[in-house]
Amino acid sequence: MVGFKNRYMIVEVFLDPNRDLAAQDPIIITQFNVSKAIKDSILVNFGECGLASSLGSFQVKYVNPITKLCIIRAAREEYRKVWSAITMVRSIGNCPVLCNLLDLSGSIKACRNAALKCDELKFEQYKLLVGTRLSADATQQMQNCLDKIKVLEH
Repeated sequence: MVGFKNRYMIVEVFLDPNRDLAAQDPIIITQFNVSKAIKDSILVNFGECGLASSLGSFQVKYVNPITKLCIIRAAREEYRKVWSAITMVRSIGNCPVLCNLLDLSGSIKACRNAALKCDELKFEQYKLLVGTRLSADATQQMQNCLDKIKVLEH
């Protein structure tokens, strides 16, 4: 008997740098927001049958709101459809975004290791960007995200 095969994608979300921060509420990237945006993109680009076939294994496993890094699971037969829908996502909520696939792997373990490395590097960049304005709360939130990614399983 063969187990169910999945693909895991590490996706980086870029928020629009030109948006007016004073006029809009800051967007917080969550599993729900990312999942809804991808499902809407699948529905628009592949129709109801495409969405139904993709939903069997589709799940947003991890989202880091600081580094904007996500791990998404899809069935091996459907990952190309999910991947193309991810690249066609243009907004999350009311905020324009771009999505970039950083890594694709067949196991959660390989994906977890790559995501940990990416997350740590992106947080170092974030610390350099923020400088002295880095709060203890942000550091604690990042540590919680790193702890969450270390215990990811199927």
